[in-house]
Amino acid sequence: MPVPVIDPESVEVLLFDLGGVVIDIDFGRCLRHWATSADRDVDDIAARFAFDVPYEEHERGRLDAAGYFAAVRVALSVELDDATLLAGWNDIYLGLVGGIEPLLAAASQRFPLHAFSNTNASHEDEWSVRFASELAVFRSIFVSPEIGERKPDRASYEAVVAAIGVAPSRVLFFDDSLENVVGATDAGLQAVHVRSVDDVRAAMGDLGVDLR
Repeated sequence: MPVPVIDPESVEVLLFDLGGVVIDIDFGRCLRHWATSADRDVDDIAARFAFDVPYEEHERGRLDAAGYFAAVRVALSVELDDATLLAGWNDIYLGLVGGIEPLLAAASQRFPLHAFSNTNASHEDEWSVRFASELAVFRSIFVSPEIGERKPDRASYEAVVAAIGVAPSRVLFFDDSLENVVGATDAGLQAVHVRSVDDVRAAMGDLGVDLR
């Protein structure tokens, strides 16, 4: 499904995904950590791991970390304890996406910025502390466990937009997942599919943000 061209004149609020748009992540680091800890081949671990129903329920806040890690042990056929699984689970963060910080700073001079992330309590505990100063540019950060819904479900976008207090069509959403972008546009938001920081930069130019 093609994503509609944005209407810069109607945009009042910018909404950003975190992982892959603001924060650079490498999920392979988690799988490699688990494979090393379990003395297993990483390709075997990768083949067994899936973003499955327990994963999604964990992101909705309906399954706690202990319950999710129990499901991971079964899926991967490993006997790693929760602490070891957590260490790998939180080893995915590389830093901020290169070039995104000045773009957010410039955009914040013209628009209110908010963030919306599919995440879980363990990951939130990690990134909210590690990147606290950089994420202060956002007036609010909405997370799937608190909402009880996750992207690309329509209800998740509706909850976020209602909390921000603007019409969906006035929100421009940035996400690196095309599925999430389509979900946002289906919910009435405008959206940009972020394949690199250049897509964010181009949108800022369209919005008239001063990038000098």
